[in-house]
Amino acid sequence: MSILVFVENAEGAIKKTSLEAVSYAAALAENLGESEVVALSIGTEVSEGTLASLGKQGATKVLNVAKEELNQGVTQAYASVIAQAIESTNAQHIVLAKSSLGDPVAARVAIKVNAALASNVVDLPDLSDGFKVKRSIYTGKAFAWMTLNSDRKIIAIKKNAIEVKESGNDAPVEAFDASIDEADFSAKITHTDKAEGDVLLPEADIVVSGGRGMKGPENWGMLEDLAKTLGAATGCSKPVSDMNWRPHHEHVGQTGVKVSPTLYIAVGISGAIQHLAGVNSSKYIVVINQDPEAPFFKAADYGIVGDAFEIVPKLTEAIKAS
Repeated sequence: MSILVFVENAEGAIKKTSLEAVSYAAALAENLGESEVVALSIGTEVSEGTLASLGKQGATKVLNVAKEELNQGVTQAYASVIAQAIESTNAQHIVLAKSSLGDPVAARVAIKVNAALASNVVDLPDLSDGFKVKRSIYTGKAFAWMTLNSDRKIIAIKKNAIEVKESGNDAPVEAFDASIDEADFSAKITHTDKAEGDVLLPEADIVVSGGRGMKGPENWGMLEDLAKTLGAATGCSKPVSDMNWRPHHEHVGQTGVKVSPTLYIAVGISGAIQHLAGVNSSKYIVVINQDPEAPFFKAADYGIVGDAFEIVPKLTEAIKAS
């Protein structure tokens, strides 16, 4: 039997979260004694060479559904294709990344193939007594353990919870001719507005974010300079976007964009619980604030107490000089 991994892509590249999913599936296969990890790509935006490179994360084969009508990520159609791939490979374990696309697709696939679904999974399953997975709940403030009892199991893994591992060689890429019909497109994406910026906030590996401590929109230049130096995206707290200092698509938090970068730098943000809920999946958090009692320091891996208008330019200069 196979383990099937659904991989997402963006602008011609495999998403990092999907590389994490493939690495997870390879480790799961080793624990279960399975020999085949099949990655499934949908759409035509990724080259065959890029798909083949999934072998370095542990895929033994890649199925490619190269249909242009699937490029927009219509969830019903994706669920139909994935369900067909599950039947074709006889996969009992399906892995994907938890995401704005992965969440609705996973739920639909679970119904189609009668599978148990665990989302926000942060570790490999405990197989000592059934199939028990550890999940992040309450926006990362607690964990829950769930036992999956059905034959088929779908695991949606949390961003940044699994390390991407590289070994081995490229995997063979095979065309998979899934059947899709009009019913799969009962809802269509008719228009998409993409956020502006060199680095898109939801996909950024580094985020530089500012709050009311920046004192006004005219002071954002130094944050943009730092972000550009680091190859980062810029974000902001909710009050900042509410005051129109920054566009709303940069609002980071529970009610805005949830981010999971490797590095999140918060400048002049006190750390309200709603903001923390949107960034607590970050691997490392750095807080710069002149208030030593700011709640954000309790969640930070590194903190700098001081005037951001002195610290940020010096930090940027130091990075440029390194």
